[in-house]
Amino acid sequence: MNVIKAGAVAVLALSLGACATPPTQEQTGAAIGGVLGGLLGTQVGGGRGQTAAIIAGTLAGATIGGAVGRNMDETDRRQVQRTLETAPDNRTVAWNNPNTGVQYQTTPTRTFQSSGQDCREYQIHGEIDGQPETIVGTACRDAQGRWVNQ
Repeated sequence: MNVIKAGAVAVLALSLGACATPPTQEQTGAAIGGVLGGLLGTQVGGGRGQTAAIIAGTLAGATIGGAVGRNMDETDRRQVQRTLETAPDNRTVAWNNPNTGVQYQTTPTRTFQSSGQDCREYQIHGEIDGQPETIVGTACRDAQGRWVNQ
C-alpha cells in the first residue's frame, strides 16, 4: 500500500510541476516505471524482503521508464498519438525512428471511459541501448482531443 501512496505522490508532484512546464517524456516514463516496478515488488516475499523488493522494483522501473522516455523524440510521440487514435485494441503498430534508429512497438490494450473522457491503456516496447524495454501506461483525451498520459 505504501508503494501506491508513493506512486501517487510522484504522479501528483509531476502534475503540479506541470503547471509551469509539462513533464518531459523521461520524467513521465520514470514516474510510471517507478510505480509499476514498486507494485511488482509488493508481489515478492514478505517483511524486510518485500520492502527491499519494493525499493528495488521502484528504482529499476524508474530507470527503465526514464530511459524509454528519454530516447523517444517528437517523431516517436507523434507515432504513439497516431496509434492511440487509430489502432484498435490489441493491434500492434511498429515503427523505426529514422533519426535515432530505435525501433518501437505500441499496442493499445484497453479502451474505456473515465469521467467522460476517452482513455486507453497501452504498452510500448523498444530497444534502448541494446536492451529490450517495455513501458505500460494510460492516456486519456484532453479538451483539445490530444492523448495525455495519466
